[in-house]
Amino acid sequence: MERKYQICNRCVMDTTDPEIVFDENGYCNNCNAAINKLNEVFFIDSEVKKEKLKKIVNQIKFDGKGKKYDCIIGLSGGVDSSYLAYVAVKELNLRPLAIHLDNGWNSELAVKNIDNIINKLGIDLYTHVIDWDEFKNLQISFLKASVIDIEMLTDYAIGETLYRLSKKFGIKYFLSGFNCQSESIMPKTWLYSYKMDSLNIKDIYKKHGNGLRLKTFKFINFYEYLTYGRNQMKLIPILNYIEYNKQDAISKMEKKLDWRSYGNKHEESVFTKFYQSYILPNKFNIDKRKSHLSSLICSKQITRKEALAELKSPILINQDEEINYFIKKLDLEINEFKKIMELIPKDHWEFRSFAKRKQKLSKLYKIFFNK
Repeated sequence: MERKYQICNRCVMDTTDPEIVFDENGYCNNCNAAINKLNEVFFIDSEVKKEKLKKIVNQIKFDGKGKKYDCIIGLSGGVDSSYLAYVAVKELNLRPLAIHLDNGWNSELAVKNIDNIINKLGIDLYTHVIDWDEFKNLQISFLKASVIDIEMLTDYAIGETLYRLSKKFGIKYFLSGFNCQSESIMPKTWLYSYKMDSLNIKDIYKKHGNGLRLKTFKFINFYEYLTYGRNQMKLIPILNYIEYNKQDAISKMEKKLDWRSYGNKHEESVFTKFYQSYILPNKFNIDKRKSHLSSLICSKQITRKEALAELKSPILINQDEEINYFIKKLDLEINEFKKIMELIPKDHWEFRSFAKRKQKLSKLYKIFFNK
């Protein structure tokens, strides 16, 4: 039986999230959880946040003595990562190594923004370039597998690069651009949560790829998957400890870094823009603007009225032009792409995964040790 449509009375999440639940006020589980988290992390006394941040920064500087870099950051050129770089250098006086992944989909504006950031802040940039044929074929395999999280490939490659370089340079801290203010809401069904699951990627590629040997796209093993982020590298969401307002951050970067806006979240990547504005809404009935805008509502950076007005605007302008560019870059025929869009969606769990292997080990551990 088809579920009756309902939208939250506080944010703009709705029943396109199949796991959404509403309370007696018509508020959804997404914004209830987001506000609880914000009350713990963001809506606290500013002096308390400053003291926590000071303690973290002092520890980073202490552990980084004698090293070229005391922390590592990912730099996509987007709002969050760009502002994180600015804060780390100009406000916290840290010495970050910036990491960028070139998967062949950078927009010209992203390249320019990154160049300005590096030059203005005087920081080193390491760019990991993935062979285009490799990445193209990986993305095509995910499209043909009809799984939802094609972006997992980029997220994984960034994570693997961070993991490898943190070991190489002995860097203990990864400063993440993630923040509760703008990213507190994201339904689990809208992505594959286990981003570092290299076995999932391998199996999808094995079943739907063209057999091209992957040389520049590196895979971590099961042990590395289990210990990722728990050994030499600690993740710290610095933006959670400051009074981070997205519009204020944009204004500051425009003045200080000659940074220019892309219009919407994550549009520094041409692929991400097309994926979020065409593939997700048309194949999976998902408009990610709802989660992004709802997060901003919960952190009181925009009103629900403003969010609803934003959702009325077209999600993708010049659709035919965007489609033609996308299929041409991936060497797909239009009919082939149409067939891919018509495929029945499959869950990532239908393929082999380290996540399933870990679950089995956990069950065995409980059985043998009665825990």
